[in-house]
Amino acid sequence: MNIGVCRLRLRLPENQSLKGKRKVLQSIISRVGGSYNVAIAEVDDQDTWQIATLGIACVSNDGQQNNRVLSKVVEHIGQ
Repeated sequence: MNIGVCRLRLRLPENQSLKGKRKVLQSIISRVGGSYNVAIAEVDDQDTWQIATLGIACVSNDGQQNNRVLSKVVEHIGQ
């Protein structure tokens, strides 16, 4: 069993409040969680309204598969 982990730090320069940050993150988490078989959550910077740190994890029998999935997730979030 292989575990793939990614820590992704996002800048949200247009964001004006923690409420706005929560709205953006909930959208990202629901889109990614529904499209890919990964666990995703905010893991740091909860009190900073223009920075978000997401933790993303997946499990597979193949480490290369984990790398492909995590790369696709990062690409998806970047769009």
